[in-house]
Amino acid sequence: MKTRVITAVVGLTVLALVMFAFNTVVFNLIVCAITIVAIHEVYNAVGFGKKELPLFLVLIPYTLLIMLSHTPVVRGMVLPSSFIILVFYAIYLVVMNGTVSFAKASGLVMYSGIIIYCFYSLIHLKQILPVEKYQYDAVFFILLILCFAWGGDTCAYFAGRAFGKHKLCPVVSPNKTVEGAVGGVLGTMVFGVLATVIYSAVADRTDVFTRSNFGVSMYLIIALLGIVAAVLGIYGDLFASVVKRQCGIKDYGTIFPGHGGILDRFDSVMFIAPFVTMVVTMAFYR
Repeated sequence: MKTRVITAVVGLTVLALVMFAFNTVVFNLIVCAITIVAIHEVYNAVGFGKKELPLFLVLIPYTLLIMLSHTPVVRGMVLPSSFIILVFYAIYLVVMNGTVSFAKASGLVMYSGIIIYCFYSLIHLKQILPVEKYQYDAVFFILLILCFAWGGDTCAYFAGRAFGKHKLCPVVSPNKTVEGAVGGVLGTMVFGVLATVIYSAVADRTDVFTRSNFGVSMYLIIALLGIVAAVLGIYGDLFASVVKRQCGIKDYGTIFPGHGGILDRFDSVMFIAPFVTMVVTMAFYR
């Protein structure tokens, strides 16, 4: 537990430092680096080694392209690059027929797509909510996403320890309970609303945050958003656990002592980030 707490404190400190670079290209590059490390964790998890390295290497420039696609020129390269990647994988499997598993390659592509989509959501928030016009709303929503995910995880953990009796999904994750999940949902709502109240007051955005395009307070919408986010966080965690169980591994990596790899920390973020980003951009800033 001591190691986990120390790692968490260090991780939050690094997160704060990263946010200081939010309005620069450095932020995009850091998110890109995190994404690539996460993809490499999947590459290792499915059992690929040096022989199949090209399958991973082609995803590095592609990920960089996605995370830097804020200019029209780069954005125009995304579609043809996606096509080239898919054709490359198809050709590679044909050439390496019988030596490279289609199932493993498909798993790598699918999981990598989820990871890229997740982390690109943070970049997308930065792009559509520029600081010059919306102050630091994008930073807030990124932190809200993490608050939903990690706050929900924390509440679910303690609620499960205190009241857990009924297993939620014993085959996939024996330690998760229905009571813990309920605690996670309630905790996510509370954390989300509190974070919104604090930001709206500190950033002097109360007038904006007390009304939305739906004609109701954003705080109510954030609470409802928290419910869905909590459920998505649980499913993200279970999805990552299913993959680990089928791959026969305990953790995706060792980058965070006591916590595992990038995916062990961001599994609950995977589906929350795109969902919150879509709702925020479609509902609050039309």
